Amino acid sequence: MNTKNPERDMRLEMLNSLLTTPHRELQKVAELHNDMMKRDPIFYGHLAVWYQENGDVRDHKEVFAANLLTSSMQEHRDAGFVLLQQFPPYEVARIVDFMKQQKGKMPRSARTAVTKYLRKREADPAFFDRAALRGRKSMKHLYATLHIKPNERAEQVLFKDAPPEDSLAFALKMLALAVTPLEQAQIIAEFGIPYTIAIGAVKQVTPTVLVALINSMSPQEAINNLNSLKTRGAFDNKEVKALIDEKLTLAAKSDRVSAFKSHAAINAMELDAETVAQLNKIADTQVKKRGKITKPTAVLVDKSGSMSEAIEVGKQIAALISGITEAELFVYAFDNIAYPIKAKGSELSDWEKAFQGIQANGATSIGAPVEVMRLKKLAVEQFIIVTDEGDNTAPLFHDAFEAYRRDMNWSPSVLIVKVGQTSTFVEHNLRNRSAQVDTFTFAGDYYSLPNLIPMLARPSRLELLMEILEMPLPERVN
Repeated sequence: MNTKNPERDMRLEMLNSLLTTPHRELQKVAELHNDMMKRDPIFYGHLAVWYQENGDVRDHKEVFAANLLTSSMQEHRDAGFVLLQQFPPYEVARIVDFMKQQKGKMPRSARTAVTKYLRKREADPAFFDRAALRGRKSMKHLYATLHIKPNERAEQVLFKDAPPEDSLAFALKMLALAVTPLEQAQIIAEFGIPYTIAIGAVKQVTPTVLVALINSMSPQEAINNLNSLKTRGAFDNKEVKALIDEKLTLAAKSDRVSAFKSHAAINAMELDAETVAQLNKIADTQVKKRGKITKPTAVLVDKSGSMSEAIEVGKQIAALISGITEAELFVYAFDNIAYPIKAKGSELSDWEKAFQGIQANGATSIGAPVEVMRLKKLAVEQFIIVTDEGDNTAPLFHDAFEAYRRDMNWSPSVLIVKVGQTSTFVEHNLRNRSAQVDTFTFAGDYYSLPNLIPMLARPSRLELLMEILEMPLPERVN
């Protein structure tokens, strides 16, 4: 650790841990957040607000909100109150359960926040109906577990199963009773019944019904349900396929679409070339919104024995950053020698082709590509190394890095993306040489990779910390 600035290192450690903890492991997330809260509660509050805007993993967002709502600091509770209003019902229910089960308390202000959340939806029948239709179980849970009395409409829809005729719940009952596909399509179109709800109620999925279903989808829903749509013949009808294409075009412009869900859709099914191209464009566009990399960068991918996963992660990272890098980008695979990798484009398919023939075997010399770059005078300001840190063959990375710094008269930062059964060998030797080194632990969750962008897009880690600390905490308005 750099003893000259321990506070900065501590905050960076907190940030790196946050960005790399895989989702769906709530206990690990909870322990991490408790530690961060204890170590620096002021930074934690600003980090919570920053992550709500810039982060991707919903578990973190939920735990941030729960910790703020149960904090001893008034400004935290006020910020948590505001953040809670932004979640869908199923996540609010998870936050409430987390406070009760993990924190062992449900402060009055937190209960008031949930009450406001429910009353806001009750005040707008259309808003309430959509929330109740998508999150019926969660909405009922919120009213019941906090003993909040619902208004008359909420009572009818959620608890009496007697929804008023102008409600979405009533329309869903009508949909289940409709006899012909045309009747079903008319009801779906008129009320905008969501695909995942409607598909279970329709008797026959015809092109007419599919048109109505797709028109009611958000861009993200269209991506999420591509496989389901294809299975139901949507890709075989020109009119229906054209509607899907329109939704995918809108997805590139939307602020509520996940880049890696687009990549996941590509990998999950056999799609036509046009649809794959659209999904790649969506992913590229969404990634670009996360920031631009203005520093010359080198990606070094470990291809030594047992590093097949590192090769796959390296492809993903190269594809992720190549479309947003405005400076030079150098990519090398290495065992005990370096293999330059060049793609003809910035899409994942381009990098898949570029990595063809790269197989996991051989010894490990992480310094090999650095030595090549030193001899070729290829100047970069940051190295990204995808490896398990099993550096065992000369030139070792720390020695090659020292020679590179000396000859280039520049000290690049180093980000180690840890893959597989990792050690701390490279990290330890770099810290002993006062190098700026950060780590990112990849645990099989490709959705976490966009979290690299904030770490790479800023001119310095200090600037990223400053950006977080300058995020204002939202103030509660009663």
